Amino acid sequence: MLNQACSRNSKIFLESIMSKIIDKRFTDLEIKKLKLSPDKRYLIMESGGLGIRISNEKTFVWRYNFEGKGRWYTIGIYPTWSLSDARAEVEKQRTLLKKGIDPGAKKLEEKQAYVDAPTIKNLIQEFYDRELSKIKSGDATKRLLEKDLIESWGNRRAKSITGRQIVLLLDKVEKRAPVTRNRLKTAISQLFNFAVMRGILDANPCPKIKNIDEKTRNRVLNDDEIVLLWRALDVENERILDAYPITKLALKLILLTGQRPGEVAGMEHTELVQRNDGHWWEIPAKRMKGKNAMAHDVPLTPLALEAINQAKKYSGKSKYIFRSIFKKDSPISVPGISRAVSRHLADMKIDKFTPHDLRRTCRTGLATLKVSDVVAEKILSHKLQGVLGVYNRATYEPERRAALELWEKHISSLVNPEPKNEVETITDLNSYRVAKI
Repeated sequence: MLNQACSRNSKIFLESIMSKIIDKRFTDLEIKKLKLSPDKRYLIMESGGLGIRISNEKTFVWRYNFEGKGRWYTIGIYPTWSLSDARAEVEKQRTLLKKGIDPGAKKLEEKQAYVDAPTIKNLIQEFYDRELSKIKSGDATKRLLEKDLIESWGNRRAKSITGRQIVLLLDKVEKRAPVTRNRLKTAISQLFNFAVMRGILDANPCPKIKNIDEKTRNRVLNDDEIVLLWRALDVENERILDAYPITKLALKLILLTGQRPGEVAGMEHTELVQRNDGHWWEIPAKRMKGKNAMAHDVPLTPLALEAINQAKKYSGKSKYIFRSIFKKDSPISVPGISRAVSRHLADMKIDKFTPHDLRRTCRTGLATLKVSDVVAEKILSHKLQGVLGVYNRATYEPERRAALELWEKHISSLVNPEPKNEVETITDLNSYRVAKI
């Protein structure tokens, strides 16, 4: 089939141009002097088979015979291809010819294979469509791959990426974000494993390199910092933190509930319900972290409800409580929340922290208020470990609500302190819960 195509192309080529054969070999000076002919193509040939096709550009071609039939092989455009490069290419193809291989047919096969081989951008999309879209972390993995791979390799063929290039890319990311480097390494390896399974690659080029050490974060905001943050998160106060009001309210809800930033950012109207004992936020399993995650219910305290109701005023008719200012049908993003924090640390007069550190602050605050570890872990939707995880199936709904009310009361006492003689002393959850339940 390819041979027939080559013969047809050769015939068309010969019929469509005028040719002239010269006895001497080309020189660079002569090629430079050749005038372009946009209106009518013509061909100048050496006696050895090398030719130059003249039209609106000068193209090196090679005339050869295979199985008794004349064929044409396009080398490349001058001066991108120099005369010496063109001669070298002819010798290379003559070597194939001596082995009984048709150079033109082989080039067509390689070109077709190259066209059929997906680019990195195509591969990421195929990986998402067939696998990542079916798992909870899929969107995050796709964003991770797109952020660093598409800019560097987006239009490159997957089979052209080498192990060394992967290492150098990871080194570059490590300088910016060491933890991200580890996550990206895993994602790249998964991407190329997928390519192997799909028959795109024969082997995974990702080297077996070790993860770099990750420092466990232990950042917790102290009481003074909580006060500074709370004042900065006032949507009416743009002097301290001039950020999108919905971003402020999302940060406030993370601190009040101890839930993950991603879970707060993606909150939908349908997840908010009212029960006999108060308002609840029902997070579906598909939005929870972990492969086998379960749905999680969060009791909403008065301040948490206030933040949510304020956010609703800004989100309009969107299904998301915390709607993005850039994408009307999307929630705000966790990276966007993080950037807002990092940009305004100096204004807030607070040492560096991340939105996730507010979750840790809540958990530490609950411990300080003597909330039991079991109740506190249930609030954060952490799985109980060991025997407790196997046999204790209690939901602790009253205790969880009392604990978060206690935490809210503590924050309120910091932000709006009452005269000392009127302060209600908070000693532990048990005494508070007995009075509330």
